[in-house]
Amino acid sequence: MRSALCPTAMLVMLTSGAAVAQDAGVTYSLNGTPGLLEMPTAQSADQGALALTLGYAKGLGRTTLTFQATDNLSLSLRYAFIDLYDDPTTGILDGEFERSFDLRYRFNDETAYLPSVAIGLQDILTPGRLGAEYLVASKSLGDNLTVTAGIGWGALGTRDGFTNPIASFDTRPIFDEAEPEGQLASDQWFRGDAALFGGLEYQINDQWGIKAEYSSNAYPETPFKPAIDTDSPYNLGLTYQPMNGVQLGLGYLYGNRLALSGSLYLNANNRPGLSGRESAPPPVNARAVNGRSWDRDAAPPAALRSALATLLENEGITLTDLEINGDTARARYINTRYRSQAQAMGRTARMMTQVLPPAVDVFTLEPEANGIPLSATTIRRSDLEQLENRPGAAAALYQRAAFTDADLASGLSDLPASIPAFEWGLGPYFAVVPAASGGSVTIDAGLSLGGIYRLQPNLVLAGAIGQSLITADKKDPVPDSTPDIQNVRTDATYYGDDGVPVLQNLTLGYYGRPGRDLYGRITGGYLEQMFGGISAELLWKPVQSQLGLGAELNYSAQRDTDMLFGFDEYDYDVVTGHVSAYYDLGNGYHTQLDVGRYLAGDWGATLSLDREFDNGVRIGGYIAQTDMSYSEFGDGSYSKGISVTIPQDFLTGAATRSTLGTAMRTQIGDGGARLGVNGRLYGLVREAHSADLSDTWGRFWR
Repeated sequence: MRSALCPTAMLVMLTSGAAVAQDAGVTYSLNGTPGLLEMPTAQSADQGALALTLGYAKGLGRTTLTFQATDNLSLSLRYAFIDLYDDPTTGILDGEFERSFDLRYRFNDETAYLPSVAIGLQDILTPGRLGAEYLVASKSLGDNLTVTAGIGWGALGTRDGFTNPIASFDTRPIFDEAEPEGQLASDQWFRGDAALFGGLEYQINDQWGIKAEYSSNAYPETPFKPAIDTDSPYNLGLTYQPMNGVQLGLGYLYGNRLALSGSLYLNANNRPGLSGRESAPPPVNARAVNGRSWDRDAAPPAALRSALATLLENEGITLTDLEINGDTARARYINTRYRSQAQAMGRTARMMTQVLPPAVDVFTLEPEANGIPLSATTIRRSDLEQLENRPGAAAALYQRAAFTDADLASGLSDLPASIPAFEWGLGPYFAVVPAASGGSVTIDAGLSLGGIYRLQPNLVLAGAIGQSLITADKKDPVPDSTPDIQNVRTDATYYGDDGVPVLQNLTLGYYGRPGRDLYGRITGGYLEQMFGGISAELLWKPVQSQLGLGAELNYSAQRDTDMLFGFDEYDYDVVTGHVSAYYDLGNGYHTQLDVGRYLAGDWGATLSLDREFDNGVRIGGYIAQTDMSYSEFGDGSYSKGISVTIPQDFLTGAATRSTLGTAMRTQIGDGGARLGVNGRLYGLVREAHSADLSDTWGRFWR
């Protein structure tokens, strides 16, 4: 499927502002990891760092996304175009597309006397054409010079290698091209000959630096390995950082070729743009001690509702319902502006103190989305008055607040609809279709016109029309090597390739609350680029629970490749569905397990793990394994990939709920392919539940 924004474009936008610099001692190699030119170092970026690196030398181009998941652990996903030796090594296969995945773990921080030490696995999945393992140490000498030395195996053990110091690992098996791709190459790790590498890096000033290394990669003439000629083991390089968040590099490799690199990086813990550009909220309107009464004739409920709705509209919040009963007021509203539901709650509570009579002392705040209430947070007005200007006010108020499900039984007084029934937007899109088996990555860009029409608050008609600006090849799908497996994803490159407007999606969605802690959704229509049908979902998610359980059942048919209204070209329909478990692990980590049937009729499970930072940046990965055999799946063996989502307020500092997102997959295959449906419930619901609210509760007072 297509990603919304390519990694390069997204990080260019993010680093175009005042990005926060990383440690000056960390620079990125051509491989996209902290290192020299091609050799690794034991240095690590700060936890939360995300870097995109483009490196090119004749015969080897690399694009790498690296994430520093913890203080010690980093992960990298790499796309490369490599010239490979054929079999026998008498010819060269030009520009072969390869995918690789790296892991690196740093054991310790550098001290005054001890270097930092790290262990790494490079290109850990078969066929591992760049596969290598290493143990490396780095030590700073003064403020500007860093010395690195290490021992490598695999590709890093091919120059002047010696017998493996791990005696039982002295033989490294040669990968058989007939074996499936995408499996862990654990039988090769740290096996075979080893070799030494090392180098120096000197930081001239805050912008300029130089590097020199001795490479232990000889690039031997081996079938289906990189065809790189080496005249010298010594590589030299120059780095330049023209602005925070950007690194440029120039190198001279192996005595015969130039290399260029560019890295864009940011830290998900630090906002690159200005923070809090929204206007400050008005202060809490404290009541007079002897004035806690309500004259209903002077301030009738209808007038209070109208006044509160007007104030909230200025704050980007739509009041949909209000009930005043004795000393308690319940407000139900839609947050249209703030990424954090806690911030919207704080704004709503402040406005309630401006309008509601002194007799009302209990506020129950019920955020709503797609016409359904998500939760209820109850706070006392007296607590707002007491805590507003005190140190630790956010934590104290959170402890005093009560978080429950919204009261579904008692009715609220509906207000006239103030949100537009129809909304539309026109904007650019950039799509990356990952390589299918035997194919290559396809890039598309164009304009998308989208619209939403709310027939009822919980009944939403939505659609989008796209026009590609670069794709018009009008190719027809060709026979593949797995005729018994439906091409539910591997024909993605043929969809919408005629150069005319296409229907990206057109759906009617209904949302409801069938019971306490239960949320429901039914969506029908042209659900995604390749399939249309109907999808039903039920989610159980208590407000204060870290666990959520869900079930989804879908019936869908494959659309024609012209992406209009037909379903005749493939004559394929399928029933799919999953049961899902969601769990908030704490500290921003969320995991999800989906078990069920996928679009190609295969059965299996998908496990995903996301890290969501307090400022809304979310970085995650997933892996899907089904009963489809490796030979049926094709190259890649199973579905896997990573995703990055960045809220626009992280970039601009202006309050908005819009996000930028991209996904990177090692391969597109038909196994483990799940139906794409907009508006799935868990992401919609959990942001208003206690665990998510606690992560951003400090914004309550903003």
